[in-house]
Amino acid sequence: MKLKNTLIVVRDIERAKRFYGELFGLETVLDNDGNLILTEGLVLQDAEIWRRFTGRDVIPESNSCELYFEESDIEAFVRKLEALYPSVKYVNRLMIHSWGQRVVRFFDPDGNLIEVGTPM
Repeated sequence: MKLKNTLIVVRDIERAKRFYGELFGLETVLDNDGNLILTEGLVLQDAEIWRRFTGRDVIPESNSCELYFEESDIEAFVRKLEALYPSVKYVNRLMIHSWGQRVVRFFDPDGNLIEVGTPM
């Protein structure tokens, strides 16, 4: 058995597709009408489909999980983030952990937590 994908719930698939494409270079692999598989195994699922399948509401900014990306030139990434999404909601701006890794944490437009860090 192997893990194939990570699924996050979004209110607006097209907005989320643009966000992950512009910031992370992810591209569409398969569009299944409300379930969009992107490169790197990220799946975007429409919130209405989620509610219909699970019978549960989505809780934005629940802080129960995060998507983690690595970027060597993290300063350039932060400049790009701020230029494309100036109203992004940060959990923490660019910081350095005690072990030397630089990271930034923020929410995507649907309240999914993202961390971008330098490679370890």
